[in-house]
Formats: sequence, structure tokens, C-alpha cells
Amino acid sequence: MVNCCGLVTVKNEPVPLKSIVVEVSVQGHVATVSSTLQYENQEQSPLEAIFVFPLPGEAAVCRFSAKIGQTEVVAEVQEKQKAQEQYDDALSSGQQAFLLEESDESPDVFKLSVGSLPPGEKASVSLDYVTELAVQADDGLRLCLPAVLNPRYQPQGSDSGSGGSAQLSSVPAGSVPYSLSLSAHVLSPHPISRVESNCPLDPLNYLNTEKTQATVSLAAGHQFDRDVELLLYYKDTHQPTAIVEAAQASAKPGSLMGDPVVMLSLYPEFPKDVMSSMTSHGEFLFVVDRSGSMECPMHLGSGSQDRISSARETLLLLLKSLPMGCYFNIIGFGSSYESFFPKSVEYSQKTMDEALQKVKGMRADLGGTEILQPLKHIYSQPCLPDQPRQLFLFTDGEVGNTKEVLDLVKTNAGSHRCFSFGIGEGASTALISGVAKQARGHAQFITGQDRMQPKVMQSLRFALQPAVVDISVKWNVPKEVSVTLLSPPIRVVFQGQRALLYAQLTGESSGDTEGSVTVKYSLAKQPVENQLSFSLKPAEDTGMTVHRLGARTLIQSLEVEEREQDGEKEGAKEKVIELSVQSGVSSAFTAFIAVHKGDGEALQGQLLRRHVPTPMLYHSSMLMMQQCAMPMLMACSLRSVPGKLKLSKKSKRKALDDLEVFGYDYNCSEDFDSPASTSKPVRDPLLQLISLQKASGSWVLEAALAEVLVKTEEEVSKPKPAQVDQEVWATVLALVWLYGFKMEAQEEWQFLAMKAVSWIQAQKVASVSECVQAGNTLLGCQVQKDTLGL
Repeated sequence: MVNCCGLVTVKNEPVPLKSIVVEVSVQGHVATVSSTLQYENQEQSPLEAIFVFPLPGEAAVCRFSAKIGQTEVVAEVQEKQKAQEQYDDALSSGQQAFLLEESDESPDVFKLSVGSLPPGEKASVSLDYVTELAVQADDGLRLCLPAVLNPRYQPQGSDSGSGGSAQLSSVPAGSVPYSLSLSAHVLSPHPISRVESNCPLDPLNYLNTEKTQATVSLAAGHQFDRDVELLLYYKDTHQPTAIVEAAQASAKPGSLMGDPVVMLSLYPEFPKDVMSSMTSHGEFLFVVDRSGSMECPMHLGSGSQDRISSARETLLLLLKSLPMGCYFNIIGFGSSYESFFPKSVEYSQKTMDEALQKVKGMRADLGGTEILQPLKHIYSQPCLPDQPRQLFLFTDGEVGNTKEVLDLVKTNAGSHRCFSFGIGEGASTALISGVAKQARGHAQFITGQDRMQPKVMQSLRFALQPAVVDISVKWNVPKEVSVTLLSPPIRVVFQGQRALLYAQLTGESSGDTEGSVTVKYSLAKQPVENQLSFSLKPAEDTGMTVHRLGARTLIQSLEVEEREQDGEKEGAKEKVIELSVQSGVSSAFTAFIAVHKGDGEALQGQLLRRHVPTPMLYHSSMLMMQQCAMPMLMACSLRSVPGKLKLSKKSKRKALDDLEVFGYDYNCSEDFDSPASTSKPVRDPLLQLISLQKASGSWVLEAALAEVLVKTEEEVSKPKPAQVDQEVWATVLALVWLYGFKMEAQEEWQFLAMKAVSWIQAQKVASVSECVQAGNTLLGCQVQKDTLGL
């Protein structure tokens, strides 16, 4: 056996990738990310290194270069097959070549090939991309740097393609044999309040007294056990903005790069009286991933809940928060799919109870992640009259046929809105963001220590908002200037959420230097209008970022158009290639290629191929079984150890305690002959209270409610005002408890509280004030009647 020096893979082969250095430059709502990968060949023969890695699905890769010694070679964009042939030709002739290409299956996976690296030679490869920052529920701006690439489930019978994921090499996330360092420079028109991350950061360093510039770095020793997430918080972030970027001097006027491009960030504000009214119509379909990977913990570390348990709790909240009069169904999917009901049912006490019983028994037991078939089934079902259909899709988002799924969603977007949730590290940004974007919904990512419930309830708030219809955009510019929209039409508007528009401005105005855009729409049968004025004078030194984001937006729309045509018509693919080459932005049909001819001498020796391992949390079915299923099997085995093995109760308990390190909390007391065997598992009192609420919004005066309030039944019943109904009294107590003790989780229970208030008001109770006062006295609170909304 040969002893390899330096870093080695799991197959004991040297790893030529040594380090990744990332520099992030944030300007307002846009980030430019520059990554430099250092390679070194420590073997005796020339080497080809293959590295498959994730990028954000919306990113526009816009520069790729390689440095060998002191010589830098800048790549150019070419049609993909032509670039691949040029790369192969260069390697065949002994030259050095570098190829960067997007996966055929998913736009968030790339493959980098570093070819003919001579023995002992070092090379650094740099790639730049630009991306928009997503707005979060708490007004933070999210930048995600995917470090983890989980395996993508490939449905049976589908073509795996020739893209990057076909040549995946992986290791467990904690065993990645190269380092990552990251630094960010943030520039904002508004003061920067703070920067947070799911990874340890060095302290934030402000560069000016106004706090509009700052730097921050990732603390040393990143383990590649999670995607790196930066959350930026600005003061007054929800301000409409417009950036006009000057044309590229060398580009032809009239072309995309040869004209100015404007990026508009619009923040529609809805009238308050409209926002207080929530719709009672709709068909809500909760589509939940029940594949094996959903058994895994939400995050690595002690005490982590598994994904399917978190999904069960979330479904409890959703089912309790739905309005009376709507329809619903729950569909679980894996390699197959199962519906709770043959078709959607009207929301009532009976159907809610039936669904909750089924939710309790829901397990991650349906095999692989196959999203396409359940979506086809849903889309084949006729929609209900006057009940707009809304899908809530929960998945850890690892499929191999992402583009096929997105095309299906887009085809049905006219009648189906979709809210998507990516659960855990390594979820596909292209899938989760793409589904929501195509289906006029909203995407959320639940990573690290995030709780699923508040993010899901924010999306429910969007789903229950009155629908925005008849959206139109009117541009007001001087007559010498024409506007070509690069973005698809705005099809959905949510309160407080950003709508982005990119447009090309052709021609010059001799007089007016101002333009404006007016967005009109109808909301709850009321006409609403938002206007934003902007200067036609281009901003200086923006580095073509806006042009590249605009080009990427147009490229993605054309790629979908090409897939819809299925190659039957010429046009869309050629436009993509032309636009990609002109703008220097990657696409599904192009690749970056750089060839270094060196001194003209062909490299000697057989070319070896090395696959640089990608970090994965669950990098194979065996590892997943070890991380997820094995603790459960061990727990069951330990519970049933035969007495003759003489394993003491203390040893059993110790072994089961050790399993909790994996995030599993086993209530095993029944297996120990002790008085504790009758104890019940400790339940979250908030979830207990929620589970007791009726579909109508009321609570019943019962022992279980008294237990949540930490009172006896007699203590709860006695202070009830004489003329007040027991159910009204119980509902007021539940509301006072929520507002008195659980305000930090208000986002999770706000809708069921609104239902409770509506129910109380419908009872026309004369002595509500007396009830609230008596409830405050009993529970030791000071909640005002107005606070409750009564």
C-alpha cells in the first residue's frame, strides 16, 4: 500500500484542493461573492481534479479565472459542448485547462474541472457570482453560502443526465480535508444594526461613525457541517429603492450590456383596514416530505428534534389556525404518496380531529424523496369553486429532477399558489426558492437552531391575506427612452415583501433626468397604487452587478421557455447562449473555459483523475442509517435486553442517555421496574393548550385546560362570573394565559387567538371586561381587554 503525503480522500487518494477563501461584498440588497480555491498536486504524475459544489440557485456566476505561478488566465463563456470539447482537446495535447459548468439537473450545483496540473504545481482558481439577498420574516436580509451538498434523490426511470451530480464524491461534513475562510464587507444606504450567523463570527467592525460600512469574518475552524448563513439587519430597510447602472463602455449600444439597466426594489404597503381582515376561503393542501431523511435531526448537536416531529407540531398549529369555511387535505410523500382524505374536506371539528389523529401517527417511512408524482396528482384534481388552492410544501429538498419539478409547477401556477419550506442543511435553494417563485408564493429555509413554526405561520399569514389581483406596471420615462423589461411580470404581491424589477433603458433624454414606475393592483376590491421615482443618471462604479443580475433573470426565463418548447422550436436556446456569452453570466447551455498554453511543452506522464470530496451531512444511505435509524434501533434493543445478560438498570439508562447526544429523547421509563414507570412525557404547555382548542376557536372548561394553567379544576371554575357561559370563560382564560405568558411565541399562536376572539364576539357576551379582570386575578396577569382584541 502506497503511503500518500498530504491530504487524502476516503479512498486514500491525495486531495489536490487545499483551501477555499471567500470574500463577500454587500451593497444594500445585493452581494458579490468571490471564492478562491487553492490546488496543489503532491503526486508524481499530472493530475485532473473534479470538484462538484453547491451555489445559491439564483446566483449569477459572472467571472472565472485561474492563476498558475504568476500567470493569470481569465475564462470566457462558450456554448457548453464546444467548451467541453476545447477542455478535452487541451488535456489531450498536454495543456492546462479549467472548466466550470452548471449541472444539467439543477441550477444550484456546479462542476469545476482543473486539468493537467503538473507534479508539484500549485494553481488557484477564482470564481465570482452576484446574488440578491432574500428578505426574512424579521426584516433581516439573508445571504446563504451553501457549504453542504446533500445527495439528490433521482426518481426511478429518470435520466440522471451528464451534469455535475453524476460524478459526486463525498465525505461526512466534519471530515472535509480542506479549509474555509470568509470575510464580508457591508455597505448600506441605511445604518447597519447588526450581523448574525448560524456559524461563529468574529466581532462586527464598523468602518465609519454613521455605521453604514462594516466588516465581519467567519471565526476560524469552520467544520463544513452546515451552510454558512449571514443575516444582515439595516435600519429602515423597507424603503423602495432604484439603482440605474451605466452601460459597459465596450459593449454595443442597444444590446443588454450596451444600455443602462435599472433595478427597482418595491415594498408595497397595504391599507391597515384591509390587513386586519383575513380571508375565510381557500383550499389548503399541506404536502409533507415523509422520506427517510426526515427522521434526521433538525441540526447536529444535543437535544435536536427530528425533522418529522417538527413537521407534526407545525401541522398541529396549522390545523388549529385555519379559518372556518375553508377546505384542506394533507399529503405525505416519499417514493410513493398518501392522502389523509380522498379529496379535500371542509374544515370542521370532526375533520380537524380526524386529521390530528392521523398527524400523530405520521412517520418518515415512505422511502426516497419523489416530489413530482404527488404534485402531478394534486394538479390533476379539479379546483373547488371560490376556494383558491394553496399548497404548503415541506421537504429537506434533495431531488435530482429539480428542473422537471419547476416546469410542472410553472405550468399550473395560474390555479395553484405554493409556499415552500426547505428543512435542514443542504436543502436545494433552486428547488425551494424556484417552486415559490414559479407558483406566486414565498420560500422559507429552516436551518440551524431555527424553529419551523414561526416561519410557517408567517407564510400562512401571506396565504390568508386578501389576494392581490390585476397587477399592472407602468413606466413613465422621457419619449426618447424605451424600456425593455428583463424580469417576468409581477404576479404576486405580499405586504412588506420586496418585489424586484429589472429593465433595460435604451436611448438618451436631452432634457428630463427623472423617470418613475407605477404599480397598480386591486386588493379586497379596492384600487391601490404605489409609485417610485428614480434618476435616469447612472450610479457610478457598480461593477456591472445590476446588468448581470438582470441578465441572469432573463436567462432563467428563457431556459424555462426552451424546456416548454422541448426543442421543437428554435429560438430560446440560441437567445440564452447569445445573452450568456455577451453578459459573461453562466447558463444551462454554456460553460466557462480557460486554457493555459504554458511554454508549449506537452506534460509527460499518465493523467490521474481525483474527485475532491464535497461535504455532506448525510452522504450515503449507510451514513444516514447510522445517524438516524441506528440510535432508534439501539434504544429498542437496550429496552429489551434479556435479564440473563445482567445489564443493570443504571447501565441501560446510561446507554439511552448517551443516545440523546444524537438528538433523540426516549421516554423509556416503562422499561424500568420503578415507580417512575407511570410518568408521562413532559409536554410543551403551549402545544398542550393549542391541542385543546376547538375548530371554532373556543376552549372547553376541563381538567386538561386547568393542568396547562397550573391550577385545579375547582380553582379554575370558582372565579367564573355567574352569568358567563363556561366555554366563554375557558376561552378568555386561554387568551389571558397566551398574552400573559407566551408573547415571545405570538407569531405561532396569533391566528388561533384571532379565531378565539371572533368566537367570543359572536357569543355577544355582555360582561367580557369582568371575565378578563377575573382571569387576570386568577392567573396573576395584567392583560388589558383591548390587548386581547375584545
